[in-house]
Amino acid sequence: MPVAAASAPLRSRIQRRAVHGVLLLDKPLGLSSNDALQKAKRLLRAHKAGHTGTLDPMATGLLPLCFGAATKFSQASLEADKAYRAVLQLGRRTTTGDAEGGVLEERPVSLTAAQLDAALARFVGEIDQVPPMHSALKREGRPLYEYARAGVEVERQARRVRIHRLDLVAWQDDRLEIDILCSKGTYVRTLAEDLGEALGCGAHLAALRRTASGPLSVEQAITLETLEQMDETGRDACLLPPDVLVAHWPAVHLTADEAGRFLAGMRRRVAHREAPAVRVYGPQAGAFLGSAQVRAGELIPMRLLSPPEVQALLKAPFNES
Repeated sequence: MPVAAASAPLRSRIQRRAVHGVLLLDKPLGLSSNDALQKAKRLLRAHKAGHTGTLDPMATGLLPLCFGAATKFSQASLEADKAYRAVLQLGRRTTTGDAEGGVLEERPVSLTAAQLDAALARFVGEIDQVPPMHSALKREGRPLYEYARAGVEVERQARRVRIHRLDLVAWQDDRLEIDILCSKGTYVRTLAEDLGEALGCGAHLAALRRTASGPLSVEQAITLETLEQMDETGRDACLLPPDVLVAHWPAVHLTADEAGRFLAGMRRRVAHREAPAVRVYGPQAGAFLGSAQVRAGELIPMRLLSPPEVQALLKAPFNES
């Protein structure tokens, strides 16, 4: 009589829980932003999570992950300026604008320091960029990279972005390393290609690392490997409060009575200069209530935490320091 094959063991279902806060992840090479998010979400057993701006699989560095109440303020990080360390391979253009594409053209590299400085200076300030075909930007509901993989090129409108700083870190032969501080929506691979053309030799992006997003730095970030080695208490202690996403906004502090009215969505008069966005706190230390704008002397609620979320944040490990 044939022996029945043993059934595969059932994978235990993860018991999800309410987790609130921001995890600054140092995304590894080769992993998509969503895959990194899902791994962290599983390790924290979190109900709700999201990231604040995609990093390509070939890029490493800072990926702020939002959990629970922090997801309400993820847009602030999406809108923030970004900083990158980029390595450019000079003299070679590729089909994707990065190291993963096939070689389109090779040219000799013959530069002087003065030529390099002048080329870098040309790209500081407001510039127009045509989004690359190998990007997640959507056209008729499909990301551009799907068209590119099918060999289809679609017309793209140029977008205006701002390069705040473009600093030379290292240059040796055909390898160029630069630090970039730029506005949201800047395509570094496009910048690499355009800079290569300005230098007359062509270039592609060989490596990319995001070093900052708004007020957040990769120096504060943790790797997935380190997170995996921790117990749940240790992982929870790695979370930062949601207001780190808006730490660069002015702060408004309210009394207990004013805080209750604010959380109910009511406007009130404040002695504060006009501001398109402020972070609002109650009377207790660390009692972050949400965001608002100040217009014509009124505090106008924008994104609000619920009272249970406020209490949960007050009890969280990051409020003990």
